[in-house]
Amino acid sequence: MIRFAILLALASPAGAFELAFPADCNLGQTCYIQQYVDHDPGPAAQDFSCGGLSYQGHDGTDIALPSVAAMAVGVNVLAAAPGTVKGVRDGIADFAPIVPGKECGNGVLVDHGDGWQTQYCHMKQGSVAVQVGETVGPGSVLGQIGQSGMAEFPHLHLAVRQNGQNLDPFAPDTLTSCGASGNDLWQAPIAYQPGGLLSVGLADVVPDYAAIKAGLASPDLPATAPAIVIWAYLFGSRPGDAIIFDVSGPEGQVISERVVLEKAQALAFRAVGKRLKTAAWAAGRYQGEAVLLRDGVELGREGLAINVGP
Repeated sequence: MIRFAILLALASPAGAFELAFPADCNLGQTCYIQQYVDHDPGPAAQDFSCGGLSYQGHDGTDIALPSVAAMAVGVNVLAAAPGTVKGVRDGIADFAPIVPGKECGNGVLVDHGDGWQTQYCHMKQGSVAVQVGETVGPGSVLGQIGQSGMAEFPHLHLAVRQNGQNLDPFAPDTLTSCGASGNDLWQAPIAYQPGGLLSVGLADVVPDYAAIKAGLASPDLPATAPAIVIWAYLFGSRPGDAIIFDVSGPEGQVISERVVLEKAQALAFRAVGKRLKTAAWAAGRYQGEAVLLRDGVELGREGLAINVGP
C-alpha cells in the first residue's frame, strides 16, 4: 500500500473545462503520480509546486502503478471528459524498444470541443477499447495502463491541450513558472504527492532491482536463512531524505538502521540486513517496517510480517 503526506490540494474553478481522474485506481493506495508537467522554462525541471517531480520538457501527468504485477492484473484508463475519439494506436509491445515517432506507444486521442483535447499514452498492448469516431463520456474505458512506447515503468501519460497548446491540469495558468495558480482543471481536489514508499519487503538476500519493480513478494523464510534483509522501494527521493528500517522477531530487535539518501531519483530502492551468526534464527513471527522522512516529516510508513522457521 502507498501512503503519502498530503501537502497541497486545489479545487477546480467553477465553469471551467473539467477533468475526471483518468485511471480506475485509488490514488495514494494503488497508483501514484510519478511526474508532473515541467514548469521550468530553462534546462532544469520543476513541477507546479516548485518540487522536483518532473523532468526537462515533460508535457503531461504520469499516473504510475507500483509494479509490473499491478499492470498485469489490469488497471483501466478512463476518459477524463466527454468527447469524440480522434485517434487510436494499438499493437505496440510493452517493454519493447522505442519506435521513432511512436513514443506515445499505444494510445488514444479524445477531442472535447472548444479546442480541448486529451491524449492517453503507454497503454497495454491489445487493451485499447475504443475506435475513431466513437463518443465517450467521463469514465468510459479507453484501455488499460501499460508500458508501451517511451516508458520506463508502467504508467499512463495524460496530456491536456487547448488549441494545440500543452497545459498542466494542476496549474494551467502558470506553465512558465512554478507555484500554485489557485486554479486547476480537476473535478475533485487531488493532493500533491511529494514522494513516498511504494513497497517494502523481507528477504534472505538483497533482491535484484528488476524483481522489486516487477512486484517482488516476501515469502516465509527457513530458520537457516543466510540473512534477514529488509528493502524499500520508493519514488521522488531528494538528497537528505532518510529511511528508518526496523525488523523485530521473537527475541527482540534484529535490525534498526537509518539510511540517508544522497541524490534525487525518480525511482529507487534501498536495503539493509543482518547475517545469520548462529545455527538458526529464532523461529516465529518477524515484523519489518520502513519509514520515509523528509526534513523530519513522515512521507510514508509501510510494514509487513513473515514467519521464520522452524
